[in-house]
Amino acid sequence: MLATKVYGKMGDWPNEQGLSARHIVRACEDSLRRLQTDVIDLYQMHHVSRATPWEEIWQAMETLVAQGKVVYVGSSNFAGWHIGQAQAAAQRRNFLGLVSEQSIYNLLTRHVELEVIEVIPAAQHYGLGIIPWSPLHGGLFSGVLRKMAEGGAARSTSGHAAESLAAHRPTIEAYEKFCADLGHDPADVALPPVGKGGPGPEAWAW
Repeated sequence: MLATKVYGKMGDWPNEQGLSARHIVRACEDSLRRLQTDVIDLYQMHHVSRATPWEEIWQAMETLVAQGKVVYVGSSNFAGWHIGQAQAAAQRRNFLGLVSEQSIYNLLTRHVELEVIEVIPAAQHYGLGIIPWSPLHGGLFSGVLRKMAEGGAARSTSGHAAESLAAHRPTIEAYEKFCADLGHDPADVALPPVGKGGPGPEAWAW
């Protein structure tokens, strides 16, 4: 499956960023050219746009789907109520709407489970798949301390990753000991089983 995103600033003009209809369509054409393909399986909105009406967004997405350039539309970094807004607007247009939401989700970052954000309940209600990004929290749950002792894990010992490791080192030490007691690799334990509707809080209820 081929997926890409739209939203980021691609130039200095107002319509070269965000989710205006013009930017959505032009960014899709540019992605197809760069990727050397005729169709994008999953076209994701990287962030919600508070400046563009959903009617305009869905009109552009419908056009791309009708032209065969996009198969499905997804979101990323949406709150639950954003998903609700998007799906309600799509329903009014008799359009499928979103099929997935990509959120940061791992053992340290679990805000998508909070009632105030309600990403997982919204995704379950509307039948969206959850695509976690940074599921190993920048490599912290990949067995970084063990790898450091073995002379590896260079990526997790520099820049932002090093700062995160320093801030959470006691937690990571306890986690790696827990995984060793279980007899499983830390990366395998950190990635919860995926069932219908994607991973949920119960997967990490241990």
